[in-house]
Amino acid sequence: MKYTLLFFLFALISCSSKDEIQEADTGIRGADISSLITIENAGTKFYHNNQVQDVIKTLKNVGCNYIRLRLWFAPENNEASLAEVKILAQRARQEGMKIWITVHYSDTWADPGSQLKPAAWQALNFSQLKTAVYDYTSLVMTELNPDIIQIGNETNDGMLWPEGKLSTNASQYLALTNAASQAIRIHSATAKIMLHFAGTANADFYFNKVKSVDYDYIGISYYPLWHGKSLVALENSLNQLATAYSKKVVIAETAYPFTLGYNDYTNNIVGLENHLVPAFPATVNGQTAFLQGLKSMANRSQNTIGFCYWEPQWVAFRGPTATNGSPWENQALWDFENKSLPGLSFFNK
Repeated sequence: MKYTLLFFLFALISCSSKDEIQEADTGIRGADISSLITIENAGTKFYHNNQVQDVIKTLKNVGCNYIRLRLWFAPENNEASLAEVKILAQRARQEGMKIWITVHYSDTWADPGSQLKPAAWQALNFSQLKTAVYDYTSLVMTELNPDIIQIGNETNDGMLWPEGKLSTNASQYLALTNAASQAIRIHSATAKIMLHFAGTANADFYFNKVKSVDYDYIGISYYPLWHGKSLVALENSLNQLATAYSKKVVIAETAYPFTLGYNDYTNNIVGLENHLVPAFPATVNGQTAFLQGLKSMANRSQNTIGFCYWEPQWVAFRGPTATNGSPWENQALWDFENKSLPGLSFFNK
């Protein structure tokens, strides 16, 4: 009996560990809510089932299991600062959710067209810059202990320009990225490292360049406006990347409109019919169908293991006459009355 009991306990522990691994590698259902505190501070209330409810709790209840948060080094205001990100991460963990940190290595937005160094690092030589990347990444790991961490955001042409610009200083970009990767590995045996590319055009070139870097996940942004309107082509590209580089793939950013209307005087990024995938109109049902199509594509593949909806809560929080409000409210997963939309079913298992 004693041996039977020991075997049962060993098997239970083994199965539990296996389930945790499978959850990490097959079930990433994320939402990037980086601007949430700014929106809440404006007095915004969100509704789910006609009741006021915290956005994070709603996301948890509909099946979201990862909260993605961008991190800026020294932003002009507190948004996306280490202190604010820590607050959001704690709130998400209280709901039992996992944390995915996007380290921009910048004081502001980093993307394919802009990878500005933090002002505090402007005068550093390359050796000092590499040390700063290592030390800062170590601090992020200590303070936030993320489950997934991105080394940069949409680093199609590297980061920390000009020193880390891939097209002109490839060896230096790799050195900076390797410094960050080393810091992550030293601080955590379980955190997954992601390298993030916007779209699939030229993605093979990029991931071939970084094949010597120690990382786990290929992250791809997919917005039809910029990255193509065929889910079949997207699926083929993701499978090719996964096979070529023996990595799991995550759709790290996506979104889709439920209307081409607007709820403030701020110009919306997606606002024309030709911005859409023809099969999916900008309606509540069209948004839901697009997202379910994207999820079905991921479910068919053993290579694509998850997705993240970018800023689903970025409603017109500054009011209907704001010219500095939200360019995204028509792509939110809450409607113009801040009521949750059926598109939230995207996060169901």
